[in-house]
Amino acid sequence: MTPSLPGTPDVQRGLSRGPTRWASLLQGAVTNVGPKVIPWIPAPAKRALSGIRSVAIDGNTLDPTLQLMLSGLRLAGIDGLMIAGGDPIASRAQMHDSLTGFAGPQIHVAVDDLTLPGPAGDIRARHYRPASGDADDLLVFYHGGGWTIGDLESCDALCRLTCRDAGIHVLSIDYRLAPEHPAPAAIEDAYAAFTWACQNARELGATSGRVAVGGDSAGGNLAAVVSQLARDAGGPTPVLQWLLYPRTDFTAQTRSLSLFAHGFLLTKRDMDLFAAHYLKGSGIDPTDPRVSPALAESLADLAPALIAVGGFDPLRDEGQHYAAALQAAGTPVDLRYMGSLTHGFASLFPLGGDSAMATSDLISALRAHLSRA
Repeated sequence: MTPSLPGTPDVQRGLSRGPTRWASLLQGAVTNVGPKVIPWIPAPAKRALSGIRSVAIDGNTLDPTLQLMLSGLRLAGIDGLMIAGGDPIASRAQMHDSLTGFAGPQIHVAVDDLTLPGPAGDIRARHYRPASGDADDLLVFYHGGGWTIGDLESCDALCRLTCRDAGIHVLSIDYRLAPEHPAPAAIEDAYAAFTWACQNARELGATSGRVAVGGDSAGGNLAAVVSQLARDAGGPTPVLQWLLYPRTDFTAQTRSLSLFAHGFLLTKRDMDLFAAHYLKGSGIDPTDPRVSPALAESLADLAPALIAVGGFDPLRDEGQHYAAALQAAGTPVDLRYMGSLTHGFASLFPLGGDSAMATSDLISALRAHLSRA
């Protein structure tokens, strides 16, 4: 399934040796040029350019746009979100460059950067307001990146799109990252931000008592944990959980983790590195519900959950199992199965294809759920 390397034998040998000059050049091209070009390639040409036949696994067929992107990443020697060696600083830079390099028009909403009081000092945040300024609901959003990479910029486009198309306020939270700040630092920041949002919803232009939580991947994990902490504290609780391909159980050994251990954006190596960075020195066991919300003693009396999983995601089965457990406990769940997509698809909507359609559908569903909350 891996395409043959192009060019002369010298080029091929250079590409095959790992972090050579050629590999570095290709990595830069994939990161900086690929995102600008892929959205404009006609669908029939994407499979031809990927150099491989359709990828079908477990009854799902991979989206041609993502197939082309993954082929380019493999050609550049990139497999996973963490760079070779697992350096968090360099991996953060790679993720930032990748997710801020997309082509396409700017999504115009009103944006303000601000700081919130946190347990260890100020927490940076970004407030997105619909152009009309008229919105009742506020979504507190936590970015993905394995609690180790990601920032306000990496989720900026998704937050803008959500704000505009759902017609809601979005408050994006720049929580502390591991390994500099292992668990429970991110959890404490996430919960503090939710509490602050509940107390200041009116000042932000939203309606008091209309605060939801959401996030992708690690951010989905934080949103699920915040929902449980809010319930247990007996204070304000979210009106909705918007969980995009969340990590929910650090102990899980699932079929999807085996099927998609490498080659589909998020890898098992990534997940192991993220877990090591997040938990090392924390004193928190992987079975603790503060990091594995699926293992909470009770999943009852939680906010309704809108959960999305991708068919080619190692976290697919975790998301499905969490949805089933919530439902069994009496918590309302709307599970959306996006069979053709990989982990991270909501951040890849600027590439077009199924990622764009699925993200649009999920934002429409978010708006519909909030209108009924």
